Amino acid sequence: MFENLSDRLSRTLKNISGRGRLTEDNIKDTLREVRMALLEADVALPVVRQFVNSVKERAVGQEVSKSLSPGQAFIKIVQNELEIAMGEANEALDLASQPPAVLMMAGLQGAGKTTSVAKLAKFLREREKKSVLVVSADVYRPAAIKQLETLATEVEVEFFPSDVSQKPVDIATAAIAHAKLKFIDVVIVDTAGRLHVDEAMMDEIKDLHAAVNPVETLFVVDAMTGQDAANTAKSFNEALPLTGVILTKIDGDARGGAALSIRNITGKPIKFLGVGEKIDALEPFHPERIASRILGMGDVLSLIEEVERGVDKDKAMKLASKVKSGGGFDLEDFREQLQQMKNMGGMMNMIEKLPGVGQLPPEALAQVQDGKMTGQMEAIINSMTPGERKRPDIIKGSRKRRIALGSGTQIQDVNRLLKQFTQMQKMMKKMSGKGGMKKMMRSMGGMMPPGMKFPGR
Repeated sequence: MFENLSDRLSRTLKNISGRGRLTEDNIKDTLREVRMALLEADVALPVVRQFVNSVKERAVGQEVSKSLSPGQAFIKIVQNELEIAMGEANEALDLASQPPAVLMMAGLQGAGKTTSVAKLAKFLREREKKSVLVVSADVYRPAAIKQLETLATEVEVEFFPSDVSQKPVDIATAAIAHAKLKFIDVVIVDTAGRLHVDEAMMDEIKDLHAAVNPVETLFVVDAMTGQDAANTAKSFNEALPLTGVILTKIDGDARGGAALSIRNITGKPIKFLGVGEKIDALEPFHPERIASRILGMGDVLSLIEEVERGVDKDKAMKLASKVKSGGGFDLEDFREQLQQMKNMGGMMNMIEKLPGVGQLPPEALAQVQDGKMTGQMEAIINSMTPGERKRPDIIKGSRKRRIALGSGTQIQDVNRLLKQFTQMQKMMKKMSGKGGMKKMMRSMGGMMPPGMKFPGR
């Protein structure tokens, strides 16, 4: 996410971070690099101008000259201006209305609107504890109605049936009436998308908006279209009273132009990010966390939240008491940890939220990125007998050859897994003793792939 912008800005700001004194000249050179980085990231020109001018105004003033470490103060200004450009703080959905709260989704075809409806429904059901009904008012694509029905079943929310012979307004009003009868908290209305903004589409969506009077009108847009995403959002905002934006396919956006341009161009906040294809890959948008990630400082808060949500607490408690009582930590337990990591979006999803990830060797990151490592480790453990998983110390030469053959790997891969398992076993022992967490953090370096260490170790 935003790799190009992050790399370029990190390199540029690294040059100034250690400066004992900032002059107009070195600030000017750095800002020229920052400007180029933003333009290459496809950030809209007015946003770039405003950003650079704001940083310059603050950097040549008292704020930096009186600082004990001017270089660090300058980076803090850049981070703060990134946050301001993206909206400063997370703006949650307004669901405090008389139920059902109606959310209307708008956007162009192919932006991921229907999938975002399902992701949002899952988010509201699981994290906000709301009952949700979804309905498709897209009478031009029967496949869209069927797709939403399938997704609704997957995310365990109610689906209101609709048909291409009906009018969008009739579909939506009938769904809302049904939700009132069933005391459902939230209704999400999926609307028709088009390949481009046209008058007929806008008229239809205006009529629908007037009929259902939603508390939130969310514009779904593909982040990979860069500043075009901001311009399309502006066109919609002129026709509809948008309340926020869902930026999709952010995991494929190496530039970041859309995230930095939308707020400034539309005046509307980004409320959610679609961060992957999985149905739970939707994150509330926190400008301060994204600014931190862009500058290579990580996003530890989001990582902690993900771990809290993704870890099966009952299993974790069982494992903790097993280790504490001297039951040990075996390869069955190790496999379970790998599966839980997969549930949290994989190792790469976690690693990229750590501070300083940009400084890690490219070959180490590539190994994690393709998901190969976790899958390979699971395959190796699956090729072992129950006895071998319980007592890894019995795995010697001929057993290693059999396990490698059965898992489609090499003997050195089996050796690597056993080494990483031993490291984790030691870590678990340390955790069960006094001062466990500090000891664990020191040990975690051994869990990383070859050539990779936790930043700062």
